[in-house]
Amino acid sequence: MTRAARPLLWPLVPAYRLALALRDFQLRTGLKPVRRLRWPVVSVGNLSAGGSGKTPLTIALAKALTARGVQVDVLSRGYGRRRSSALPLLVEVNGTAEDFGDEPLEIAREAGVPVYVAAERYEAGLLAEASQQVGESASRRVSESASLRVGVHLLDDGFQHRQLARDVDILLLSRRDLADHLLPAGNLREALHAAKRADVIAIPEDEPEVAEWVNARGWERQVWRLRRRMDVPQIDGPVVAFCGIARPEQFFDGLEQAGLRLAARFAFADHHRYAAGDLERMTAAAQKAGAAVLVTTAKDRARLEGMAENLRSLVPLKIVPLRIEIEAEAAAVDWLMNRIYGAE
Repeated sequence: MTRAARPLLWPLVPAYRLALALRDFQLRTGLKPVRRLRWPVVSVGNLSAGGSGKTPLTIALAKALTARGVQVDVLSRGYGRRRSSALPLLVEVNGTAEDFGDEPLEIAREAGVPVYVAAERYEAGLLAEASQQVGESASRRVSESASLRVGVHLLDDGFQHRQLARDVDILLLSRRDLADHLLPAGNLREALHAAKRADVIAIPEDEPEVAEWVNARGWERQVWRLRRRMDVPQIDGPVVAFCGIARPEQFFDGLEQAGLRLAARFAFADHHRYAAGDLERMTAAAQKAGAAVLVTTAKDRARLEGMAENLRSLVPLKIVPLRIEIEAEAAAVDWLMNRIYGAE
């Protein structure tokens, strides 16, 4: 185990552990109700607070299932949105992060499927199913004798959102999780033993120690290996890179491994709301270093709405998307389809 990220908060860990145990008891005994939607629910989540590739994996699954002819939508909390409405909302691709949250906006734009946000994702699911019923024409209704294939809800960042019943739980696990500690001293939202709830453990292909950890515990369910791929453009000369994500070093390292020369890097807090002062600092650093381009992530682009054009007028802005590829994707999706619908 590594040193805790916030060692001064160690005295609070027992209280956090007790709160987890109480919540687990409430869910197991029905004191906290678990509600079920009409459509199957596939949850994508992790154990740690912060990024591990949940959003890119959700996008990859949405595309893969859509290619199989499945009606897919995504249910998200919409973390960080400022809109005060308590009602669930359909994400508008031309909307802003303030309205819908940066990750739901990224998913809607990249995956091309409906995304619904609500604090209670059950409510988002009800809206999704109601919208589908309204839009369904008589010609598309399936006869009673035919095989009925309903749509699928993908639950983004849903491993801890256990008040919504799910049919498949996909858990992303990384080497950092294996060495981490519980909140608030560390970054784990749950202890490692919570992984036993998962139906699928998804691990980075370049982290063999995670596979060893899984195998050592006699894991007999699905293991998916994931490849992270950054679509980095070729840029001559120095660049200034910036991001407001949970693990900024992964972004910066990926840029350098792709051959970019970073004259400066700016790491902001996850879900950071950019202000004019931030842009002034970064453009000043770019001009001082003779950098031709500013580089950031697709998630950060969602939080630059309204400022991106002003930024481009000073220094060109390039977006670098992060893709997740599932090794043996066809077999993984076959398993998922069979789990959701049974043999067809």
